[in-house]
Amino acid sequence: MTEDLFSATDADDELVRPLAVRMRPTTLDDVVGQRRVLAPGSPLRRLADPASRGSLTAPSSIILYGPPGVGKTTLAYIVAQQSGRVFEELSAVTSGVKDVRAVLSRAHERLVTEGRETVLFIDEVHRFSKSQQDALLPSVENRDVTFIAATTENPSFSVIKPLLSRSVVVKLEPLEPDELRAVVTRAVDDPRGLDGKVAIEAAALDDVIRMAGGDARKSLTILEAAAGALDGARDAAEDGSRTAKPAITPQIVAQVMDAATVRYDKDGDDHYDVISAFIKSMRGSDPDATLHYLARMIRAGEDPRFIARRIMIAAAEEVGMAAPQILQVAVAAAQAVAMVGMPEARIILSEAALAVATAPKSNASYRAINDALADVDAGRIGQVPLHLRNAPTKLMESWGNHQGYQYAHDAPGAVAAQRYMPDELVGRQYYHPNDRGYERELGPRLDAIRSILRQADSAGDSKPRDGTSNH
Repeated sequence: MTEDLFSATDADDELVRPLAVRMRPTTLDDVVGQRRVLAPGSPLRRLADPASRGSLTAPSSIILYGPPGVGKTTLAYIVAQQSGRVFEELSAVTSGVKDVRAVLSRAHERLVTEGRETVLFIDEVHRFSKSQQDALLPSVENRDVTFIAATTENPSFSVIKPLLSRSVVVKLEPLEPDELRAVVTRAVDDPRGLDGKVAIEAAALDDVIRMAGGDARKSLTILEAAAGALDGARDAAEDGSRTAKPAITPQIVAQVMDAATVRYDKDGDDHYDVISAFIKSMRGSDPDATLHYLARMIRAGEDPRFIARRIMIAAAEEVGMAAPQILQVAVAAAQAVAMVGMPEARIILSEAALAVATAPKSNASYRAINDALADVDAGRIGQVPLHLRNAPTKLMESWGNHQGYQYAHDAPGAVAAQRYMPDELVGRQYYHPNDRGYERELGPRLDAIRSILRQADSAGDSKPRDGTSNH
C-alpha cells in the first residue's frame, strides 16, 4: 500500500520527504557518476578534505555547471559536511543583495570569532544580477567564504568575468544509463528508499532510465510515482511460501509518465547544442539524425519560425548552387509555417529539413562571398571600370561613363568579351563550383564563359568590338 511505503510514523518521519531527497548521497564516494570531476586530486576532492580548511592552495570558489539532476546541490553540501565547514545556502531566485550581504557578514563574524569557515552555496547563480554577483567579490577574494555556485547555463555568459576568473568551473555531465540504473536499483532496495518492499521489472527500469534523460532526480521522481501507483496491488498471488512483491511494470511507468520531458533549455546550451547538431546533420546528409534533432526541438516547444529560418540558411550555405531550388523549398516552408502554425507545421518543417539533408551539397556560394568580402575588407577594391558606370546625364557621359559598354544579349551566347572587374582585381576568381548536382553542369559552362572574358583581360582593353550596342 502507498501508506506502507511513504507514510510517516513517530519512529521514522523521514519517509514523508521526497525519495530523491532521502536518497541523496552523504559522501563523495557514494555519488554515482561524475567520475572525472571526483577523481583523486580534483578540486572537489581537495575542497572536501578537512585539511583544506585554512589552506591557501585549496580552491576558494567553485562553479558547478551542468543540467538539472546531476548532483550540483548534493556535491556542495557533501563538500561542506566532509570538510567540517558550515553550510549556508541561498537561491538566486528568491535572494537579493541584502540577503547576500547578511550571509557574508555572518560568515566573516564566524571566521573571526570562532575560526569556523563557511561554504556559501548559491543555486541558479545565473539569475543573479551583475550587482548581486559584484557583492560576492570581496568575500571571495578575502576567503571569508568558500563560494560554491550552481548553474544550468554556460558560466562564460552568465557569470561576471571578475567572479569567473576567481573560480574553478567544474562541468558536470548527465548520468549514463548504467549510472541511472545504479541510482534506481539502490533506491528500490535501500532502507532510506523503498526498502525492498516493491520490485521493478527490467523493461520498466529501462523505461524509467530512458525517460529520465540523464537526470538522477527525475529517475527517482518517476520511481516514486510508480511505486505510489502500486496501491492496492498487494493482493498479488503467493509464490510458494512467499508472497510476491508488487512489481512496477512498464504499464505503470507509462501511467505516471504520459511522455518523457525533453531536457532542452531554449535560452541555454541545450538550445545551441541541438540546433548545431540539427544543422550539421543536414550538412552531413543524414536524414534520420536530422529528423531526430528536429523532433527534439518540436517536443521542447522551440519556435517553429526559428527552425524554419535555420533551414533556409542551411539551404543556401550547405546546398547552394548544387541544387538552388532547395532554397525555394525552404523559403516556401518558412512562409507556410508562419501561416499554418503548430502542430501541422511539423510536417512542413520535416519536408524542408529532409530536402536540405538529401540534396547534393556545395558550400561554393558560401565560400565565394566570404572570399569577396575578405578582399573588400582588405581594401582591394579599385575603381569601377568607366564602361560599367551609370551615365544618366550629359555631364556624366562627358566623363566617359558607360562609353564602350557591350550589351551582353547582343553578343554570341550572351557573353560579351569585356572587362567587369576593377583593374586591380583582374583575374581574381571567387566562385569555384564543385562536381555535385547542378554545379557539375555549371562548371564547364563557367570555364567557357571565363575563357571569353579573359580575352578582354589579356588584351588589356575593355572597349567594345565592332557591331556592339550600348543600352
